[in-house]
Amino acid sequence: MGGIEIAAALLGVINIILVVRRSIWNYPFGIAMVALYFFVFWDAKLYSDALLQIFFLLIQFYGWWAWLKSPQVDHGVAVEWMRWPQRIRWLVVTMIFAIAWGAVMARYTDAAAPFADATVAGLSVAAQILQSLRRVESWVLWITVDAFAVGLYLWRGLNVTSGLYALFFVLAVVGLREWAQKAKA
Repeated sequence: MGGIEIAAALLGVINIILVVRRSIWNYPFGIAMVALYFFVFWDAKLYSDALLQIFFLLIQFYGWWAWLKSPQVDHGVAVEWMRWPQRIRWLVVTMIFAIAWGAVMARYTDAAAPFADATVAGLSVAAQILQSLRRVESWVLWITVDAFAVGLYLWRGLNVTSGLYALFFVLAVVGLREWAQKAKA
């Protein structure tokens, strides 16, 4: 998967840099990235991550539409914080989903790391939805996903992708800082 993995990773870097900047132009790069990563993850037997790319493809189109309709401030989309009850609901539902999905993957597939993969997938789903909704908390979830994914992908021999997620971790920290400042303004 070397060439496809490298192309997907490069598209991912461009995508995340544009998300940090709150640019709507992140979406074409995100769409191309997730299309390629479907094949990368399937080949590595990380089925939850592969299926996640189908979800990401659909949510990329939704996010593009939602960001087009959202208020613009400082050359980017407006972002905001969630309230504590919303945060708790999102976290509980996300963890239930991850555990249930991991159990399904463990029981019915030859997934290499069903619960770890399902945790990355569940947190990623929540993070991507919250990002499409322009919520600052999406970056906290992305930081968690990236920290966890680096080891998982390295273990599965996806060295380029592991390196990409290490870079994503740094960009997510920057994204959290940037979006938190814009949400205050």
